[in-house]
Amino acid sequence: MKLGKAIGTIGGLTMVSRVLGFARDMLMSRIMGATMAADAFQLAFRVPNTFRRLFGEGAFSAGFVPLFSQRLHREGGLEEARKFSEEVLAVFLPTLFLFTLVFELAMPAFVWALASEWVNTPEKFDLAIFLTRITFPYLLLISLVSLFAGVLNSMTRFIAAAFAPALLNLCMVAALLIVPAGGAKTAQALAIGVLVGGFLQIGLLWAAAKRAGISLRLRRPRMTPGVRQFINVVIPATLGAGVYQVSQFIDTFFATRLPQGSLSYMNYSDRLNQLPLSVIGTALGTAILPAISRFIDKDQPEEAAKVQGQAVELSMLLTLPAAVALWVVSIPLCTALFQGGRFTLQDAAITGNVLAIIVSGLPAYVLVKVITPGFYARKDTRTPVKTAGIVLLANVILNFALIPPFGIYGLASAIAICSWLNCVMLYVILRKRGHFHIEPWLWGRIGRQLFAAAVMAGVLFFLRDQFADWFSGSTGRRILAVGAIVSAGGAAYLVTAFLTGGMDRDAAMILLRRKKVSAE
Repeated sequence: MKLGKAIGTIGGLTMVSRVLGFARDMLMSRIMGATMAADAFQLAFRVPNTFRRLFGEGAFSAGFVPLFSQRLHREGGLEEARKFSEEVLAVFLPTLFLFTLVFELAMPAFVWALASEWVNTPEKFDLAIFLTRITFPYLLLISLVSLFAGVLNSMTRFIAAAFAPALLNLCMVAALLIVPAGGAKTAQALAIGVLVGGFLQIGLLWAAAKRAGISLRLRRPRMTPGVRQFINVVIPATLGAGVYQVSQFIDTFFATRLPQGSLSYMNYSDRLNQLPLSVIGTALGTAILPAISRFIDKDQPEEAAKVQGQAVELSMLLTLPAAVALWVVSIPLCTALFQGGRFTLQDAAITGNVLAIIVSGLPAYVLVKVITPGFYARKDTRTPVKTAGIVLLANVILNFALIPPFGIYGLASAIAICSWLNCVMLYVILRKRGHFHIEPWLWGRIGRQLFAAAVMAGVLFFLRDQFADWFSGSTGRRILAVGAIVSAGGAAYLVTAFLTGGMDRDAAMILLRRKKVSAE
């Protein structure tokens, strides 16, 4: 597998979605502000997305991709893989439908469990229930998207799955433009936009799978050997992801008890944190899982470890400058993107401070995406369950310890600390088992990347002060200032990394020579 090409495809299309996501959030912050309706929608949007990560992405991919890939590359090939997909779909679909129906009926109780403090504001509580009932079926749709995405990713067809999230953002932007009044009406339009986006995504992935030769038929649910094997793998992964998602719900529980607007601050800061995480971490994890699975299946553990080492090197080369940039220019960036309309300067400053804390865990978030395929490719989904349980306990303890004195900043700190705890535990376990370890040359390269990141931080701090007056100007002026600062810092990082050996010089020179030839 050409790792760089796969990552470029996934990361590039994910970037398109994220840019649209920023356009969505820039509109949303100005139209909705950090208001009651904004918080109610953030809760309604967070609930199906949290369950999506439980059922649709991590757990499902962990169980489905290695098993599908195994059938695809053995005797029977595409036909055997297609049959396996249909058997899984036959069980997966009715399970999701029943789960969605139960939660629709029990939504008042569920929202109360997450945000019981909002009962004191009946209008906010009722709006949250109404909006969540609209958005929750998105879970069913996006989980089916994950099934088709697993099929396509196993066949190294990454384009449709990487582009699909852009459709959701387009629908939400359209909702904001059609109903720009703010308040409950705009929140309702956004909720409907989420549901429409889910239908468009499943349509795109279904068509892409059909073009790839996988046209899935609906079968009668049966516990075939393939389904049993899938369940045996996916249940531990679901439990592991479930522990993590319970942690997300716990964070939501605490956030709803903080001052109004806290859910919005957390959402906007997390959106910026998710940009490098999705473009780099998710792209790497998605790209290397099929490759590692193939090498493990062929009894070539050294090649599997090599792929993982390359992914670690590339992830840190790209993540460290992103984390430094988001940390140094967090407040100017949030001011440039979100301040305006109903979103005040104080709202932007709080969001920036939250972002600066959260991105301290960004390298760990990305490394977890690179490390966990080492377990999933070996069909070991139980180990991440155990580490996730420890992380959940630590998260609860840290929330109780840090939120009373520090408020929303304590909540953000707990998230960052737990990301590093999870990363370290997973790496130590993988190393002890002899499956993967960071070799001395890679430690040296990461050290040089850290030095380059420190040089970049110095440049950013200096330029941030020089452009201070620009941040009180118009939105365009603020965006230009942030763009100029980050570009200069990024250039300083790349030059330093190249000169000190923080990146593969030979690969960089080959790339430069290719660009030169292309230009000629």
